[in-house]
Amino acid sequence: MVSRVVETGLPLVYLNMVGGQDDQVFDGSSMVLNPGGRLMAQLPQFDETLVMVTFRRGAEGWVADQGAISEIPPIGEADYRACVMALGDYMRKTGFKKALLGLSGGIDSAIVAAMAVDALGPENVRCVMLPSEFTSQQSLDLATAAAEAMGCRYDTVPISGAQGAVGEALAPLFAGTEPGITEENIQSRLRGVMLMALSNKFGEMLLTTGNKSEMAVGYCTIYGDMNGGYNPVKDMYKTRMFLTARWRNENHRPWMKGPPGEVIPEAIIARPPSAELRANQRDDDSLPPYEVLDAILEGLVEKELSVAEIVALGFDRATVKKVEHLLYLAEYKRFQSAPGVRLTQKAFWLDRRYPIVNRWRDDG
Repeated sequence: MVSRVVETGLPLVYLNMVGGQDDQVFDGSSMVLNPGGRLMAQLPQFDETLVMVTFRRGAEGWVADQGAISEIPPIGEADYRACVMALGDYMRKTGFKKALLGLSGGIDSAIVAAMAVDALGPENVRCVMLPSEFTSQQSLDLATAAAEAMGCRYDTVPISGAQGAVGEALAPLFAGTEPGITEENIQSRLRGVMLMALSNKFGEMLLTTGNKSEMAVGYCTIYGDMNGGYNPVKDMYKTRMFLTARWRNENHRPWMKGPPGEVIPEAIIARPPSAELRANQRDDDSLPPYEVLDAILEGLVEKELSVAEIVALGFDRATVKKVEHLLYLAEYKRFQSAPGVRLTQKAFWLDRRYPIVNRWRDDG
C-alpha cells in the first residue's frame, strides 16, 4: 500500500471486513494513507467501527486529515481473539448455538474450552470427562476445576465398560498378540463415539482440540480425538499453547463472554503433557520435547528448510529425520481433519498442501 501511494501520489483507503469464514479471519484494521506513505488513520483490529474521513484538495492534490490511530494488540492477544472470533462466527453461520468437547485435564482441551466459553458464553458450552482406567485423579480434579472456573456444564461418562465390551468382542481375533497402540487407540475412538452421540442427540457441535504440533506429526487418533466439526487451535503450536493459556488467565477483555481470572488452573499448564492411554504415559516418550519439536517443525513447515539446513542450526539429524518422516506420514490424517483457524503463513490444507502418497524424501 505504501508502494502504491508513493507510485501514484494519491491517498489510499484500505477497507477490510471483520469476522470469520471457515479457516479465515478478517481482522479489520482498515487504514488511510496519504501520498508519501504517511498513516493518517488506523481503525481497531477485530472491531467493526464507523469513522468519518475528511479529504481536502490543495495545491498538491487530495490529502486526508489526520484521524485516530488505534493500537494493534500484540500477536498473542490477536491469535486468541482470532480463534474466539472464528469459532463464534463458524457456529453462528452453521446454525449451532451450543458446543461440547472432551475435557481431559490437559492444556489443549482447557484452552479450547476457554475459547468456546469466550465465544458462546458458559451456558452454551458442555465439557465432558471420559475417564478410563489410565485417567489419573489429577486429571479428574483439574478438569473439574477448569469447568467450575469457566462456569460451564461438566459431565462424566466413563469408557471402561465400553472398552471392556470391545476388548471382549475382539479377544478371539487378538489372541496371542501383545497389547499396544491398537488398544490405546480404541480408548480414543470410544471417546469419539460418546462425544459424537452427545452431539447428535443434543444438537451441540463437537469441538476437536488437537494443536498444530500434534497435527503435524500425527500424534492424534483418526476417528477418535480428531472427531469434531471445528478446531480453534489447529494452527497453534504446542509451545504457543502454554503462552496462550497464561495470557488468558492474566487478561480479560470486553469481547470475552467468559469470566475473568484463572480459568485454566496453573497446574494444567505446568503438568507434563500426556494422552493417558497407558500407565505412566508422557508425550515425550514418543516425541522430542515440544521446544525441540516445534523448532524443527517451524523449520520444515513455516520456513521450508531442508533437513541439512535444520541440522546446521544445531539439531540432531536423526531427530530431524524422525520428525520429517512423521510429518509426511500424517498427511492422510490432516486431509480428513476438521477445519480450524488459520494463524500462520503455512497453515495445513490452505497454505501447505502435499500429496498423501509421496515417496520422495529429503536425504540431505
